[in-house]
Amino acid sequence: MTLNQKKKFNTVPQLEKITSLVHGFGSRNLFERDILEKQEWKDFTLVSIKQIHSDTIHLIEAPPLKRLSGDALITDRPHVLLSIRTADCLPVFFVSTNPKAVAAVHCGWRGTNKGLVQKVVETMGCTLGIRPDSLVVALGPSVKQMCYEVGDDVKSSFPNQKTASRFFRPCPGRRGKYFFDLKGINRFQLLDVGVEDKNIYSVDCCTRCEKKYFSYRRDKTETGRMINFIGMSS
Repeated sequence: MTLNQKKKFNTVPQLEKITSLVHGFGSRNLFERDILEKQEWKDFTLVSIKQIHSDTIHLIEAPPLKRLSGDALITDRPHVLLSIRTADCLPVFFVSTNPKAVAAVHCGWRGTNKGLVQKVVETMGCTLGIRPDSLVVALGPSVKQMCYEVGDDVKSSFPNQKTASRFFRPCPGRRGKYFFDLKGINRFQLLDVGVEDKNIYSVDCCTRCEKKYFSYRRDKTETGRMINFIGMSS
């Protein structure tokens, strides 16, 4: 992990090596104006999305005329900067170098329940001809397992209980409460559809514990949202 622009966003060293790729997992100190005013990115168009905790995916071929609703954006076009916002949920970036394409995905427990990252891999394959084993994936800062308590309703909603149960740890002394490994289950889902373990990288920070990040679990409705962005210059 590399901290850039006076700790305004994190970058992943392995992604920094990819020519023409621009990316960042934002801290609470990164604002949209910082991205729009950065001289090196003046040719980019920032595309955001109204996030609804869904499995809705949009393929961006040109900047949309109106704001889209969903939780995943894919593009193979240069100078399009895909952005998602998080405050404990997991931001995920996908990169393909041949053919060139990127994706930005917002994964809360609901999107994870619906297998969103798997559907992004499948969509990139169907629409752009990208093989799962050629993808490079970065998992951004999110709430860690021991800071993410959920109830029986969340645990029982996952379709494959035998598989999902390994990502739920019972909370001591709290019946019907579990610590949920959001990042772990998304990594498992990626491996399950053919993404190679060696191609998955992670920024291992806990948004609830580290004050440089916004956290809904810590601050409730008083919190903001981090901006996470990815795009290609050519």
